[in-house]
Amino acid sequence: MKLFSPLNLGDIELPNRVIMAPLTRTRSGALGIPGPLVVEHYTQRATLGLIVSEGTYPSHAGQGYGGQPGLVTPEQLAGWKTVTDSVHAAGGRIFAQVMHAGRVSHSDTNGGYEVVAPSAIAIVGETRTSTGKQPYPVPHAITTAELPGVLAEFVQASTDAIAAGFDGVEIHGANGYLLHEFLSPASNVRDDTYGGTPANRARFVAEVTIAVAAAIGAGKVGIRISPEHNIQDALETDAADVLATYGALVDALAPLDLAYLSVLHADPTGALVQELRTRFAGTFIVNSGFGEITTREEALAIVRDGHADAVVVGRPAIANPDLVRRWREDLPVNAPNAATFYGDGAVGYTDYPALAS
Repeated sequence: MKLFSPLNLGDIELPNRVIMAPLTRTRSGALGIPGPLVVEHYTQRATLGLIVSEGTYPSHAGQGYGGQPGLVTPEQLAGWKTVTDSVHAAGGRIFAQVMHAGRVSHSDTNGGYEVVAPSAIAIVGETRTSTGKQPYPVPHAITTAELPGVLAEFVQASTDAIAAGFDGVEIHGANGYLLHEFLSPASNVRDDTYGGTPANRARFVAEVTIAVAAAIGAGKVGIRISPEHNIQDALETDAADVLATYGALVDALAPLDLAYLSVLHADPTGALVQELRTRFAGTFIVNSGFGEITTREEALAIVRDGHADAVVVGRPAIANPDLVRRWREDLPVNAPNAATFYGDGAVGYTDYPALAS
């Protein structure tokens, strides 16, 4: 039952190896300020080894969804401080996921700010905005001269997250958002030193992570990646290119002694993911992806068989505030209701019952 044993993760020790995935829940209102409902939600789940917050935007342009919380305004940071204080009082540990949405946004969602990306290529399809569904816009291609400003936003948000009481931050380099857009050859067609070759496409992600680690300490920094996830048009379909790109990224990160590398992949025990684990050589955690709900048996086996140091779970953590107890004692679990994953109220958020003590 190694899944339920302690784990040293960067600057903190986890009581178990079940980690709550970053989960967009859109419960922070039009101003992106976490309120009492958000406090309750995270505090209910404080027995998980580590909570990783939902994606939080580091700049107004980085907001991707209505109701998403930010790390920008004093009011947002004060709201997060109430969350972290409550989670800590309940014995928990919590990292902030710093997420710039990149082209997965719209000016009607982010308050009128220009949508930016590595290249001026729009996502095919529509996004839900405050004025209804709209086609994704063609983003502004961030110039080489503008990149240091974007990097500084990640650093400032991470520094502010620590000041707001988070135990660390997770850099979001996955799921088709800005940093993943740099990694994918479908969304990055730049001809400068940040595009073209696999190493060049990995360069900005590495630079952001290195800068954040320098600012707050590497032991407080994790990074999440999702090679071959092929979501939101950040396509990665050439296996050799994927290995070269993510190998270059992991090779750049390995010397930093980060808190962890988190990999979202449909086959977490497969050759690609395990190659990245070998090259990283630090604390390595996996999430089996969106295809199927992670089961207790799968989580136990991944850690028991040495494929990862911990397992990241999403839907089971949504539906079971006391998931660790249920899995440790092999008790029945609540089923998640996907219809209530996103919304603005308690239903499907704080009303899932815990077992009686």
